[in-house]
Amino acid sequence: MEYKITTNNERETIALAQNLESEKFPNMIICLEGELGSGKTMFTKGIADALGIKENITSPTFTIIKEYDGELPLYHMDVYRLNGNVEGLGIEEYFTKNGVVVIEWSDTIKSILPKERLDIKFRVVGENKRVLIIKPYGRQYEDICEAIL
Repeated sequence: MEYKITTNNERETIALAQNLESEKFPNMIICLEGELGSGKTMFTKGIADALGIKENITSPTFTIIKEYDGELPLYHMDVYRLNGNVEGLGIEEYFTKNGVVVIEWSDTIKSILPKERLDIKFRVVGENKRVLIIKPYGRQYEDICEAIL
């Protein structure tokens, strides 16, 4: 099942992320897709804020992975520049480090993503308006969607 949510501004995108974070669990995987400027990093800021992380969240485009300490660790990845070449980077190790993993441009590394995860596609439909298409893979993620959407 897919869920479609429309957000009309950054505040609503952050609020949706915070609601999602309220259902967090260790090894939670959130995969984000969407064009540049569609709200992926803004969504991650909402997750970080709800985890109690006070650091400024920016896209880790050049570092690939940024780690933040919070209620649970946040592992924020941007795999855009990898062009699918993840060999030797150890990305898969983060899937079992008992944190929340958020992957921007996850569609470029689908071959290594866990079967159970939450996919969110961001579509720009106006200057500040976004449609988020949320697809859960696995019972735990389905339960989260039913609880908050």
